[in-house]
Amino acid sequence: MTLPITSVGLLDADQVKSVIGAAVLAPSTHNTQPWRFRCTSAGIELHADPDRALPVADADQRELLLSCGAALFNLRTAIHALGAHPATTLLPRRDDPTLLALVRPFAARRPDPRLVELADAIPRRHTNRTPFETEVIPASTVAELRHAAEVEQAWLPRLSADQLEQLRELVHKGHHVQTADPAFLAEWREWTARGPESRDGVPEYAAGATPSNNGGWVLRDFGSSDRGRPDDSEPLVVVIGSFDDARADRLRAGQAMQRVLLTATAAGFDASFISQPVEVPSVRKELRSLLGGGLWPQIVLRLGRGEPVPWTPRRSLEDVLLDPGRLSA
Repeated sequence: MTLPITSVGLLDADQVKSVIGAAVLAPSTHNTQPWRFRCTSAGIELHADPDRALPVADADQRELLLSCGAALFNLRTAIHALGAHPATTLLPRRDDPTLLALVRPFAARRPDPRLVELADAIPRRHTNRTPFETEVIPASTVAELRHAAEVEQAWLPRLSADQLEQLRELVHKGHHVQTADPAFLAEWREWTARGPESRDGVPEYAAGATPSNNGGWVLRDFGSSDRGRPDDSEPLVVVIGSFDDARADRLRAGQAMQRVLLTATAAGFDASFISQPVEVPSVRKELRSLLGGGLWPQIVLRLGRGEPVPWTPRRSLEDVLLDPGRLSA
């Protein structure tokens, strides 16, 4: 198959292939990789792939938008590192609901060393579900993570010890709601414990720690068993939120999430997702109240330093590229 890649703006065809290759390394729920790209004379289009949505766990496609936002941040950052300005327009056409963003690489500029560092972290970032070491993340790093969220128009609030304990209870509550739902379990099994030949979903080798092996925080079970040492430490658990909850806000929150994750990676730390309290609508409402009622919780992350784990697979570029002449809907 001939890939539908041409030069775009200041980028030649090989560079375009490189930045899209960086984009697809973003995280996504169950590693569904719900994105597609099209190269046009106007720029690089990012499209949602509704065929890869999760109708049970993500009924309103909120997490699909977060995942695509993360891919968008990778795309922007990789373009910037090549010396081009990634002019980005969110939701550029109302008549095309799958078109989430248009990125136009133009106007040569000297790359910001901080963004080059994040671009270098893109291939090193991966979700780590193992127990984390008993290590306190320095306050200076936490401040960098908070700043990373704010740069992308999202917020990472400070949580008190009491709020963290209540958040832990909400995680367990959401976990029980989901595991009692046969439809959720069927969808979850469809995307987990994939064989080594699969290019999507969560392979069994990427399974993480059970709750008793993770300081009491419930991580989603991807076919895991107790791995390694018991972990009695308290990982850094943070919430990333937005002040509104429209599609554009969710795309921005996804970009903020990825900037936070890459900032953590550049600092030598790992991360994994605690998804239950934001996937169950009633529990998400309680979490919003816990945060003061003014912030929409979008992502809950667990941060620390874990054991080395393999990367989860990615689909090939042939699978995520749209032909320029093919309708996206």
